[in-house]
Amino acid sequence: MNRIKLESEAEGDNNDNDNDKASAIASTPPTDTVPPITHEGQMPQKKFYRSRAHCNPLSFNEAFDYPPRPDLFDWTEEHYPNHPQLSDCGTDAGEFSASSAQIHPTVLDVGCGFGGLTLALSALLPEETILGLEIRSKVTEYVRLRILASRKEAMGTGASIAGCDGDGETHDAEKEDGETHDAEKDDTETDATDRDDPNDKRASHRPTHQNASVLRTNAMKYLPNHIPPRSLSKLFFCFPDPHFKKKNHPRRIVSTRLLTEYAHWLKPGEGKLYCITDVRDLHEWHVERCEEHPLFEEVTEEEMEGDECVWAMRTETEEGKKV
Repeated sequence: MNRIKLESEAEGDNNDNDNDKASAIASTPPTDTVPPITHEGQMPQKKFYRSRAHCNPLSFNEAFDYPPRPDLFDWTEEHYPNHPQLSDCGTDAGEFSASSAQIHPTVLDVGCGFGGLTLALSALLPEETILGLEIRSKVTEYVRLRILASRKEAMGTGASIAGCDGDGETHDAEKEDGETHDAEKDDTETDATDRDDPNDKRASHRPTHQNASVLRTNAMKYLPNHIPPRSLSKLFFCFPDPHFKKKNHPRRIVSTRLLTEYAHWLKPGEGKLYCITDVRDLHEWHVERCEEHPLFEEVTEEEMEGDECVWAMRTETEEGKKV
């Protein structure tokens, strides 16, 4: 049985118009010469990646790439190339290595928004593989760049990660030379004196964010193509679209049908479903649907208060900071 955590909380002359249009087109530089808003390794600015707050996943018709089944997707190729648990880089390009085949997401942040919780979970759960899921393209790109910048910043502060050289052997990546970019400071960072303290238990778990990534997809449609059954330890739904109209309730991310699917992906007996919202009606909906479902039971208040992930939901998400 899986467990659930619930948190409430003028038109003009046509010829002139044609000439103006021709001039505008002629003066526009080719697309391939326009520099990107943010270079990889730089911390992106949120103002350039704003998007609508919610998207209807049932009528979203953009195409997504997805594998026929989860075991055919190599998560280390683009998402976790320097994952802490990656011990064998392999030598044959395009083939799974023994260790890369074992790397897959174990914690999902569904509708991750701008990635605050995804990065926080990366630091709180260093033994887990964190994946943020987002359907909006601009927001997904922001989170991807934010994770890359956070990884680079971690490298610049002396954190080491497992890397792979040209011969397929692993090595430790040391502090890189070159310019570093300003970024938001993580609450788990410590100062120089803490880093030098041999008794500091956090030293071996200082976040490199190599265990965090983001994927643009429609979770309500394509999650079975990416996630193997009984593989998730935690599943997060933070401030989802409340869909106030009764006719839109089937679009809600928590429903009896979808809970059955979530139970399929969570580890039996230990997997946890986390929900938080600032809409009372939606909170009551979550509680009612989960209480009715035979595969979920609510955890105690004591367990919730002792769970760092509950604190992260309240403080690290963009919506949580506003409440």
